[in-house]
Amino acid sequence: MSRAFVREDGPDNAPLPDLPLSPHANFVTPRGLAQLRARLAEAQSALARLKARDERLDLLPERAAERDIRYLEARLRSAIPVDPAGQPPDRVAFGACVTVADETGAKADYTITGEDEADAGQGRIAPQSPLARALLGAAAGDSVDWRRPAGRVTLTILAIRYPSD
Repeated sequence: MSRAFVREDGPDNAPLPDLPLSPHANFVTPRGLAQLRARLAEAQSALARLKARDERLDLLPERAAERDIRYLEARLRSAIPVDPAGQPPDRVAFGACVTVADETGAKADYTITGEDEADAGQGRIAPQSPLARALLGAAAGDSVDWRRPAGRVTLTILAIRYPSD
């Protein structure tokens, strides 16, 4: 199809709405900051590849890449880097990796990271999560109540460490 039959001002050419930004402070670990920068570089590279296509009738992928770049740039502008090495070693704070045991003795490790780095499947939780809120400020040996939709669980903090990466 000739470009003569494509509307330049149609809905396909309008920018996509921005992704919602969190209202919470954007604390990031050094690892999380590096991941945000890598994601931005990848999105910029993807956009360049999309714009270099010979056939550009479908502009939606370009608009999506531009939207993602706007989001990542905003997250980097609002980033508040926190070095875990500067946190109190005897208390749970941002960046801590916490080993806990529940009432049955089952152990689990959780690391409190920035929202963009959080991944529950990997045990990385955002500071605004109910679990992180229960853990923050506690010391090894303390018991905390984690209020979950499935019911309350008491966790005992077994160890606190701050990863160096």
